[in-house]
Amino acid sequence: MIGRPLLEAAVTSASAAAAAIRAGADRVELCSALEVGGVTPSQALLEATLATGAETHVLVRCRPGDFVFDADEVDLMCGEAASVTAAGAAGVVIGALGDDGLLDLDVIARMAAAARAIRTDVTVTIHRAVDVSADPIRCAAALAASAIAPDRILTSGGAPAAGEALAVLHRMVSAAGPIGVMAGGGVTVSAIPAIVDAGVSAVHLSAKRRERDHWALDPQIVAASRAALERSGRHGPTSSAHLSE
Repeated sequence: MIGRPLLEAAVTSASAAAAAIRAGADRVELCSALEVGGVTPSQALLEATLATGAETHVLVRCRPGDFVFDADEVDLMCGEAASVTAAGAAGVVIGALGDDGLLDLDVIARMAAAARAIRTDVTVTIHRAVDVSADPIRCAAALAASAIAPDRILTSGGAPAAGEALAVLHRMVSAAGPIGVMAGGGVTVSAIPAIVDAGVSAVHLSAKRRERDHWALDPQIVAASRAALERSGRHGPTSSAHLSE
């Protein structure tokens, strides 16, 4: 890998998006209800976030809970993917599982097509449904072999924290082929160098702190993560041969 991965921050407000970019994030993933894993944000929230100038990728998820969706939910999320793209989102963050515990490629393809029908340059990220699948590595390979052609997969390697699944991340990078693998989930500043060594193309974090009864973005965590990525970029990744064991 040449250079350092990009840094993405998960945010739930326009002010958090602006703060994340000022602190060094390259882009943001916008959602609501981050405490339950995130759902699609409102149109007004998206518009306010886009007004900050932050490169904004939008989570398309109609409800919390599992990722096996019925026909009505799929139709709704296809509509949401189209509407957030029409509003100006740089990308959509989508995913679905089948009853077999693997990615539902047909549903994912429909949602991706709905967004791309509005704007061909919209990027597609497959979200962490991969991490509760039966086999994240097999899912990465299936995406690489499909016609969906997503830009990236957001994953913790199936572990509670990405830093605990370095070998899986490394294997996912190999299995995903041209699709970028973005490490996210329980990312800490101290874990970033090892995560970078796994070969990921981006690091995603919520950089959250407790504020009264909810979570808020902590710009200091974003800034520290940016610094860790910069150091990793200067020094270059170390050998990742041990990760494939």
